[in-house]
Amino acid sequence: MTQPERLPDFPTGGCAVVIGGSGGIGRAIAVQLAERGCDVALNYFSGPGRAEETASLVRGAGREVHVAKVDLRDEPMVKEFVDDASEHFGGVHTAIYAAGPYIPMRFIGQQPAAAFREVMEHDTFGCFHLIQAALPHLRASKGSFTAIVTPAIRRYAVRDILSAAPKAAIEQLVKGLAAEEGRFGVRANAVGVGVITDGLYHALVESGDFDQRFLDASRQAMALKRLGTADEVAEGVVFLASSRARWITGQTLMVDGGYAL
Repeated sequence: MTQPERLPDFPTGGCAVVIGGSGGIGRAIAVQLAERGCDVALNYFSGPGRAEETASLVRGAGREVHVAKVDLRDEPMVKEFVDDASEHFGGVHTAIYAAGPYIPMRFIGQQPAAAFREVMEHDTFGCFHLIQAALPHLRASKGSFTAIVTPAIRRYAVRDILSAAPKAAIEQLVKGLAAEEGRFGVRANAVGVGVITDGLYHALVESGDFDQRFLDASRQAMALKRLGTADEVAEGVVFLASSRARWITGQTLMVDGGYAL
């Protein structure tokens, strides 16, 4: 029996927008997208050097890249970035929210309200701004939206409220987007990221938030008994964004070594 022709993972026209492309996970996602034939538009907030390193890797994979500084709290700036990417590349077929500010790990009773407010504004509102900016383009391309969340929305980790609370809200945004926009051919999914050895890991180790006791306990809590990598997370993100997942929407895939079981 003749097998049906397999669709390409991503369209040949347009681009993938990666928010958080200067971070460890965002970089791995951008590079894997480029390796699968996508041009990439990526942003940074405070790390232009890291963003340019990511851009160089995308170019090294043979794809074009657009880089801009974007404050996710600034709704018009986010819209301008996405619109510029669409104009430059001829559309947007993929939008990925891989941003996440550094968060001090404290008990809820010890977290200042100002810190909670600031993280919610950066993270939850940042994702909301991206959704609204990208949605007209994703409707036109029947594209996909994927957001990074955390397994703490399933299995709460003590002192991790500044991660769990905004990411829980983001997961609901993803579900709402999937339910409301499927009629236009738009898919939306999320990926829960466990403790990995890339991205904010080093800053959290240096600050003492990730001490040896925490890391040992994290490994023991995972079915696979090891920490993950940004590349392993990116594989899940890129799969959900691709045509291989074309009948998957509104889901949260935990790429966490089995932490949330």
